[in-house]
Amino acid sequence: MLARDASRLNGYSDELEGAGAFVCDVSDPVALIDTFNQIVKRLGSPSVVIHNAVGGVFGDFMSIEPEALEKNFRINTMALLHLARLSTPAMIEAGSGAIIATGNTSAYRGIANFSGFAPTKAAQRILLESIARSVGPKGIHAAYIAIDAVIDVAWTRERYPDKPDDFFCKPDDIVGEVFHVAHQPRSTWSSEYTIRPFAEKW
Repeated sequence: MLARDASRLNGYSDELEGAGAFVCDVSDPVALIDTFNQIVKRLGSPSVVIHNAVGGVFGDFMSIEPEALEKNFRINTMALLHLARLSTPAMIEAGSGAIIATGNTSAYRGIANFSGFAPTKAAQRILLESIARSVGPKGIHAAYIAIDAVIDVAWTRERYPDKPDDFFCKPDDIVGEVFHVAHQPRSTWSSEYTIRPFAEKW
């Protein structure tokens, strides 16, 4: 597991048996490459890589700071590129593996106040499609999972205090779907996959 916040990361590591915590800012390619090399040295080459880091800022194209969009591009898109370049050679040699990115419906539409966010998610989705077309025939499953939902975490509960439980997408259920996609049989691979609560409007 990679994250910037050491205390939060170590908390998750303590909860999850066999988990390894590595503090890293994925927007820094030097740090990301160094951390990946540490992981390989300690745990071996990964057979499944999930890019779940997200950078976002909200506002229309006139109100956002251009630097914020650039930073979000480094987190959402460039980090995926680096992770794919670092991880897929060993997967190809092994003849199997999976690289997955979690995104959202910002990857498909440019809502006005998502100008500092949606372009990076669209680029992320298309990058992963390019990766899939390249490494898929070599036995590597690359897939994009769009989460069309408000995820059930502490800060979203505070933001939407009047919403019922079934308004939210449960983290454990998201994990179950990501696991499912990562382990799909080769005859039925999903390249793009959308999940949403049953009552979500779309």
